[in-house]
Amino acid sequence: MDISVVKHSGENTGRKVALSTEVFGIEPNDHAIYLDVKSILANQRQGTHKAKQRNEISGSSKKLKKQKGTGGARAGNIKNPQFKGGGRVFGPQPRDYSFKLNKKVKDLARKSALSYKAKDNAIAIIEDFNFAEAKTKQYVKMLSALSLGDKKTLVVLPEVVKNVVLSGRNIQKTKVTTADQINTFDVMNADNVIFVESSINKVVTLLNKES
Repeated sequence: MDISVVKHSGENTGRKVALSTEVFGIEPNDHAIYLDVKSILANQRQGTHKAKQRNEISGSSKKLKKQKGTGGARAGNIKNPQFKGGGRVFGPQPRDYSFKLNKKVKDLARKSALSYKAKDNAIAIIEDFNFAEAKTKQYVKMLSALSLGDKKTLVVLPEVVKNVVLSGRNIQKTKVTTADQINTFDVMNADNVIFVESSINKVVTLLNKES
């Protein structure tokens, strides 16, 4: 698949880039995408949730009433779970939600996600660029020139370009990443993926590297 290269101002450069079929043209594997997205979201969870059990509640341990003869149910101390303010039974405890995913599965997931975008004609390629200064309005102007102002976009840079990253960080529907940090969730979450021209080869090399 050949895609025209445009400038960040929207002008056509007259050049085209052929997307690698090994990365942008495979038969997508939905299960690999599911596993990778699940892994990414799980790794982002803090897992700091905590509820106090009865041994952690402040209060008297004195038995509230005698065991028999009251006509009511047996009751221990005020920290019992059945009383208001008592401890919680089997409440949430801090834990690590992350899990390991094989590199080949991650690579397959990323290739599948990019292949979906290529199939949907949701990939754009812009010439390497930089902003003279970090200004949000320049980034917004670029998206408007590409007719993507109202879309969720993912911009993939070959490496960190400070002014571009700072210009795009306050815009709600866009994210800026680098070729070596691209992941399945960001690709699938975006309506359109915008590659800076020199980042294409880096992504292809990264995903075709032997484990």
